[in-house]
Amino acid sequence: MRILAALFTLGLAAGNIAAQAGPVRPGIEVLVTDSIHLIKGKRVGLITNHSGRGRDGTSSIDLLHKTPGVKLTALFGPEHGLRGIAQAGEKVASTVDSATGVPIYSLYGGDVSVPTADMLKDVDILLYDIQDVGARVYTYPWTMALSAAAAKKPFVVLDRPDPIRADRVEGNILELPFVSGVGRFPVALRYGLTAGELISYLIGEKLLNAADVKVVPMSGYRRNLWYDQTGLPWVNPSPNIKDLDGALLYPGTVFFEGANISEGRGTESPFSLIGASWLYDIREIVTELNAAKMPGVRFEVTERVIEPGFKLATVRPTPFIKVHVTDRNAVKPVEVGVRMLRAIYSRHSSEFVWRESAIDRLAGTADLRTAVQNGTVDDLLARWEVDAKTFTAQSRKYWLYP
Repeated sequence: MRILAALFTLGLAAGNIAAQAGPVRPGIEVLVTDSIHLIKGKRVGLITNHSGRGRDGTSSIDLLHKTPGVKLTALFGPEHGLRGIAQAGEKVASTVDSATGVPIYSLYGGDVSVPTADMLKDVDILLYDIQDVGARVYTYPWTMALSAAAAKKPFVVLDRPDPIRADRVEGNILELPFVSGVGRFPVALRYGLTAGELISYLIGEKLLNAADVKVVPMSGYRRNLWYDQTGLPWVNPSPNIKDLDGALLYPGTVFFEGANISEGRGTESPFSLIGASWLYDIREIVTELNAAKMPGVRFEVTERVIEPGFKLATVRPTPFIKVHVTDRNAVKPVEVGVRMLRAIYSRHSSEFVWRESAIDRLAGTADLRTAVQNGTVDDLLARWEVDAKTFTAQSRKYWLYP
């Protein structure tokens, strides 16, 4: 396995540009302006969705399609589809892009999760351009990694920001018995890497066998930037990550997908709203959570009607806890999710039902479920903090940005 020297050459170029003032240019723009030699004269396949676009909103599909000397021959869509509107787990069919006539192959919801040899028969080089959220439980980075390994062709990652800062790492390192579609490799839950850095880490640490991989870095990017500081327009990366606060809280409140409690899907603020019809003492729970004085967050009692088609949908208002981010630089979303689970479980152990396989896959361990049940979340969080520090030390050598 090897990461080609071009990765480091491009990384140095991006670092020099990053020292200058100005907005962030995503990897797709750097590719078509500064690194076009990588794809000039080649038949190009592109793994992307609606989040792959330039600063002016032009899709990466259109940017490549109109670039002279480049022939776009295949498109591949991850979970939620090429347009990003399919709900979590929903099957997405293969079709044809009406604007370009290029075939679109679905990599989610069927028997195929990576591009096959037949899909790649008219492809010389495969690109990846999708906005990540910086959390292990998101499926996009694993589509990237597995496709890079399976393609047996040159693979190029067009880098994009970690929207919740690439200098913050939280949570445990996934345990191998819990490898799944929401966690393919042993990385921290909030891993603090861009997609390009993540694949560099996986290859460099010999976790992924992908021989011919390059990364086209962003220009103007720094690790401590939030997405709304990059100058790039916000696009919901998936149907239920609707704003930056939701993306920030997601690495912790996503745990509620593993229980009979709504994580806010079917409301206007998924992952910022947590509720269930049986939370009759929600005011006491909110008081307890606020008394814990977790940094950067405040909890509020509210209620919502959950739209039809979503978990726990009701026609009457459901009690919800609203998580307000008061200081995004201080909040620790993984701790928030863990302590909310414990606060609810300790008062409602009879109503609370785990989706056991789901929670263990999301957490990457069975220890979370055990700690919540036994009231040992302080010990769990202390161990996870050690994991986060370990992962930071291991991944630092693969950073592409200051």
